[in-house]
Amino acid sequence: MTKVNSRRFSRTRFYFLSLIVFQFCLTVEGVWPLPQSTTTSAERYALNPQDFNFNYGKYSSAQQGCSVLDAAFERYFSLIFPDLTSGNGVLPSNEENKFSLVVSVDQEDCESYPNEDSSERYRLSVSARQAALNAETVWGALRGLETFSQLVYQDDFGTFFVNKTEIEDFPRFQFRGMLLDTSRHYLPLQAILRTLDAMAYSKFNVFHWHIVDDPSFPYQSRTFPDLSSKSDVRRVISHARLRGIRVLPEFDSPGHTQSWGKGQSDLLTPCYRGGTLSGTFGPVNPALDSSYWFMAQLFKEVSSVFPDSYIHLGGDEVDFTCWKSNPDVRVFMQKMGFGTDYTKLESYYIENIVNITSALNKTSIVWQDVFDYNEHIPKDTVLHIWRGVPADYKAELSRITKSGHRVVLAAPWYINHIAYGQDWQNSYTVQPQNFSGTEEQKKLVIGGEVCMWGEYVDATNLSPRLWPRASAAAERLWSDEKQTSSVGKALPRLQDFRCKLLRRGVRAEPLFVGHCRHEYQGV
Repeated sequence: MTKVNSRRFSRTRFYFLSLIVFQFCLTVEGVWPLPQSTTTSAERYALNPQDFNFNYGKYSSAQQGCSVLDAAFERYFSLIFPDLTSGNGVLPSNEENKFSLVVSVDQEDCESYPNEDSSERYRLSVSARQAALNAETVWGALRGLETFSQLVYQDDFGTFFVNKTEIEDFPRFQFRGMLLDTSRHYLPLQAILRTLDAMAYSKFNVFHWHIVDDPSFPYQSRTFPDLSSKSDVRRVISHARLRGIRVLPEFDSPGHTQSWGKGQSDLLTPCYRGGTLSGTFGPVNPALDSSYWFMAQLFKEVSSVFPDSYIHLGGDEVDFTCWKSNPDVRVFMQKMGFGTDYTKLESYYIENIVNITSALNKTSIVWQDVFDYNEHIPKDTVLHIWRGVPADYKAELSRITKSGHRVVLAAPWYINHIAYGQDWQNSYTVQPQNFSGTEEQKKLVIGGEVCMWGEYVDATNLSPRLWPRASAAAERLWSDEKQTSSVGKALPRLQDFRCKLLRRGVRAEPLFVGHCRHEYQGV
């Protein structure tokens, strides 16, 4: 019988147990945004880039040639296995290292666009040598591919691993938007495309493009070429589609239209000072038939360019000063029986614009000002809440949903406003359905939106101001609220996700003191 040195055995056992704990701690902190249901274990499988492949399931409605998934497979290979040019993580090729991610979808919607009813539900099962991703649509499959990419991690030697995992997932809200303002500062095409990439990493699905405003009109119109300069609108729409992102254009009127007048005479209202023309102009002139003809032609073209069923008509912050000064507008007011109530004039204008877009089979979204002025708008019009502190927007949520209108909440997510410290927590703790109302009313809150207005933002600071702060709102809009109520539990996961963003080329600002493991590899 061999005598065992108990001290050596204890040290060996301690080292072995420590190694297990160490290896387990190397696993990914978690998927962001948090899936609805996740079961994972310490059992893990090495992934070799040379032996990894994507496959379509035998009975999948989508097969090779599906534009959305073929492009996604190529894209996600690079995201799953970053820095391959260095040779890190590459193992000798053999049968034991082969691993397939098999994707199956129920609907063949490869050449379509995502819409308000698109299912993003998916089921992901990771086991030895294979992962099975099942979804109703290609859009759900995209969300599942993003989740799988976040499950993969590397040890200190560069080897890629994924743990045995079961995930059932779907979004809490159908509308998870991000607004970019490309009027107040020029944003290069590549900055917009990179933002769409990062949106997909956080599972945002609506790009609200505030494409025009007072300073500029960067939309290239075929019908009215004098309005604009060259644009890459179609490329943005295509790039977004391949990532399961809808593109919602906003053409805000009657206010915020100073740039429109530079290319379209007689559209804006001439302002008067003391009975004489001042040489300045106000909002769109609501008293002229030509204004509505122009809008009808413009929105007809916009509807043919942007495939989404929604279109944003704005309707906020209309200054009545110029209308009040114009004698022709005052005569029109009397003719229509509006007296001196200029909110009725704005209502008249908005009702006409909504009717134009309704005739084009588009669903209108308007800022909350339109509801606050009591315009008579179709029931299917979506109201966009942007004003106020929590008490104010909660009261507005109650009023609007009581009227039967659907709502998108943006007020708590104006993240162009910055504060010292971890202000992402303010976005994370928002409760979109926490207002006074029935369950039916709360179902009318279809989602929310992060807004990045451009007064102080251009391509130099867009990414670090957006990320990872926008991701806090992304989890609130995707994940179960009860499972994601703790800021303390969210912080290490968000820090890990921020490191993933950095590794993917997104210039995401730090959340606090610390560093990412990949930043010090090889040091």
